[in-house]
Amino acid sequence: MLQQTVPVTPSSHSNSRPALANAWHTLDVEKALLELGSNAETGLTSQQVEERLQQYGTNELEETAGRSKWEILLDQFKNIMLVMLIVVAIISGVLDLISLQQGGSQGEVPFKDTIAIMAIVILNGILGYLQESRAEKALAALKRLSSPKVRVIRDGRPVEIEGKQLVPGDIMLLEAGVQVSADARLIEASNLQIREAALTGEAQAVTKQVEAQLQEDTPLGDRVNLVYQGTEVVHGRGTAIVAGTGMRTELGKIAEMLQAVESEPTPLQQRMTQLGNVLVTGSLVLVALVIVGGMLKSYLDTGRFNGGVLQELVEVSLSMAVAVVPEGLPAVITVTLALGTQRMVRRNALIRKLPAVETLGSVTTICSDKTGTLTQNKMVVQHVATVERTFGVTGEGYTPTGEFKIDNQSIRPEQYPELQTLLIACVVCNDAVLQQEVPKSQENGKRNSATHGQQEWIILGDPTEGALLSLSGKSGLEKDSLTRQLKRVGEFPFSSERKRMSVICQGRTQNVAQHAQESPFVMFTKGSPELILERCQTYQQGDKVETLTHTQRQQILEQNNQMAGSGLRVLGFAYKPLESIPSQASENSTEQELIWLGLVGMLDAPRTEVREAVEQCREAGIRPIMITGDHQLTAQAIAQSLGISQVGDRVLSGQELQRLSQEELEQEVEHVSIYARVSPEHKLRIVQALQSRGKFTAMTGDGVNDAPALKQADIGIAMGITGTDVSKEASDMVLLDDNFATIVHAVEEGRVVYTNIRRFIKYILGSNIGEVLTIAAAPIIGLGGVPLTPLQILWMNLVTDGLPALALAVEPPEPDVMKRPPFSPRENIFARGLGSYMVRIGIVFAIISIALMVWAYSYTHASGYRGNPETWKTMVFTTLCIAQMGHALAVRSISRLVIQVNPFSNPYLLWAVLVTTALQLALVYVPPLRSFFGTHYLSPTELLICLGFSSLLFVWVEMEKLFFRFYYSRRRA
Repeated sequence: MLQQTVPVTPSSHSNSRPALANAWHTLDVEKALLELGSNAETGLTSQQVEERLQQYGTNELEETAGRSKWEILLDQFKNIMLVMLIVVAIISGVLDLISLQQGGSQGEVPFKDTIAIMAIVILNGILGYLQESRAEKALAALKRLSSPKVRVIRDGRPVEIEGKQLVPGDIMLLEAGVQVSADARLIEASNLQIREAALTGEAQAVTKQVEAQLQEDTPLGDRVNLVYQGTEVVHGRGTAIVAGTGMRTELGKIAEMLQAVESEPTPLQQRMTQLGNVLVTGSLVLVALVIVGGMLKSYLDTGRFNGGVLQELVEVSLSMAVAVVPEGLPAVITVTLALGTQRMVRRNALIRKLPAVETLGSVTTICSDKTGTLTQNKMVVQHVATVERTFGVTGEGYTPTGEFKIDNQSIRPEQYPELQTLLIACVVCNDAVLQQEVPKSQENGKRNSATHGQQEWIILGDPTEGALLSLSGKSGLEKDSLTRQLKRVGEFPFSSERKRMSVICQGRTQNVAQHAQESPFVMFTKGSPELILERCQTYQQGDKVETLTHTQRQQILEQNNQMAGSGLRVLGFAYKPLESIPSQASENSTEQELIWLGLVGMLDAPRTEVREAVEQCREAGIRPIMITGDHQLTAQAIAQSLGISQVGDRVLSGQELQRLSQEELEQEVEHVSIYARVSPEHKLRIVQALQSRGKFTAMTGDGVNDAPALKQADIGIAMGITGTDVSKEASDMVLLDDNFATIVHAVEEGRVVYTNIRRFIKYILGSNIGEVLTIAAAPIIGLGGVPLTPLQILWMNLVTDGLPALALAVEPPEPDVMKRPPFSPRENIFARGLGSYMVRIGIVFAIISIALMVWAYSYTHASGYRGNPETWKTMVFTTLCIAQMGHALAVRSISRLVIQVNPFSNPYLLWAVLVTTALQLALVYVPPLRSFFGTHYLSPTELLICLGFSSLLFVWVEMEKLFFRFYYSRRRA
């Protein structure tokens, strides 16, 4: 609601803000002028303006300070895994420095481990920064809605001022094309119509009424005696007294709500934090065990503590610490999410924030706006009713193709003169234009397979009148030819008081009743059915005029109520032959003794594909909810036709919601699927209530009023076609086609992305656990030296793990991806067997590697061996790397064997395995790489032994699948 202030007089010099009250819409004009200390004729004086500028400030939205870019960058290095890597890099640098002072190793590149580790740390920090540093532009978009110039009355004369200089009490002048610069109470209005879609979400312009008497709890969209900042005057003119400026406007309240909403980490971010904590904690425990165990063993063997042993144990610990951190994981996840965004764009969903890709897969509730998302945002006539017959009408959108039916049987409209006359009235009593136009998506260079090469029908003017033109077009009537035949020579325009319009035409048409065909003029009237019917004494039946009986009147009114109760917008039509053109002042007397034609019921029809999408939601365990600013009956009709609700389900209105406490609302959200006539704060409260009940919520919106709820929701979804800049900036995703079905496609992609992320986490961490255990075992079993250097481990984690992991990220979806409930967004990263798999495979991997390590160490240190005694380390390195290639192939499916999976369904994985294997061999057989990575040449026999041990991990994983398949089949039996 608007915020009302106590009177401000020229003698008021206090800079403190006055006490606030509500409900400007409940005050009459005189009371509002008195409260604001202003005069409708002369406005404020210059002195009053200065005082109020000091008291209220300028008419601008205030912005709270957020995190600076430096703070965002520094926050990236607070990640526990990066902190551990930084410590490892420092310790490694210190050891290299000590080694240099002691003479160092000949041919070794100093500090290469430190440099490599820090490079990875910096790269991961930059990736995190790029994801988080997108500036919050929603408030900036809100500010752009403030009009730069506005006409007001000050010191008794009209002047033009900057919009930011407006103060409460200013008299603001409004006319068509002007953007309203502040919230205000109307003083005068002449056919004033204002488009308030930015605030209410409803595209139809609101006709304003100065003298309307409204209750305090009147919803925002029904406060017809107020105007709001950021809305647009589309017709007429008016005068209003400014009641709220800056943060005291409805836009200001939205800005305040927007800035109060705190961004929560996504499920993926929470899981990665959890994963980092577990890995680092486990690594530190293992490091402590290795150092303590190694030093204790040395003491027992020699009877003293050996400094050399300690240095060796520290080097082992550094390698373990590097091995346990999946350095390539952030990059793989980022690329995976980026690939997901590309797939979603192809399905008309534009992702603005990368983590939202995965988050979509966790959605349990979709709160959708009605207009344009669930519906076509095009009024479509569905029923036409004359006194004797009711006609059904088919067709979609504004395209003038469709059929007229009686009892599901197609008919020709010209066979029914009363219907044909009504259709003529729809055309001539109409100011809209129906025309074809190239779709905007094609104008902008965006090609859509459904619309490319086609032209779409659009309306210039009122959507309701456009629907009438489309209706008449379905019978072959065209406005251009008909208006030439029936030339408009006069009219009584529509007004909110009259609730009807009439046009006087010169010319003749054979479709009117016989007695009217000889008259030189005919008047067609449309408007409120009740008011039109009151002025009718007769009706047309065929080509004759019959007297309206009381029973027939009751039947017409009952039919009108039934159509309105079904959510249809209903218009009544009549006509009257005239002998002359009436004067403009005779409207009341001329619009009498009309001939009734019938009722036309229209609806913003549901999109044809949405019902199937709603069914998909139900199958996928997702609950769709409609939240709209439209009327209750209309919302109910659409929701029932789409399967969002059932007959008898409760509809919660904005007024009812206003009276509920947050705790009561939290109880209601479990049972309500339709919210009608809601205001901005209501949408935010609904989302918060759903979240408090553990629901993971997606919220759609297109207006300024939706921005706080979009930001609060787990996934904010803005409309790409009808959406405002404010809603888009506050959202995580933008629907390029404004279609609910696209949300369901995006959810499917989100589930695929999350499944693939789990798949490559399982692959990467299973391998890492094997590496860590292998490195830890070396000093414990008494092997000399560290089997792997930090640089070699970085190679494995970035290349050997990274390339196959990226390939696993594009694994095709599972067949049942949208036939199961969403996995809990709060589930542990190790849930559903992932943790036990990683530990189990890690141990098996370690056993295989340790067995190879022990054999290779004995083999290279045996008498008669002619190679380098350090070759055993290269054999361990090669075995670990190549074993992971088999693991990557096996991990594609949990239950199916590799031979049962189409190898070409993911050709990227085949290429990744081949390329990675070739790169690993290059480290062994290319001298410069061998020198840099500290590897040694392997003979063909040694390489074959490495390949043999490597294959054992693949065999184990495949045998596991067979075992579990047999085990579960026995349990089911």
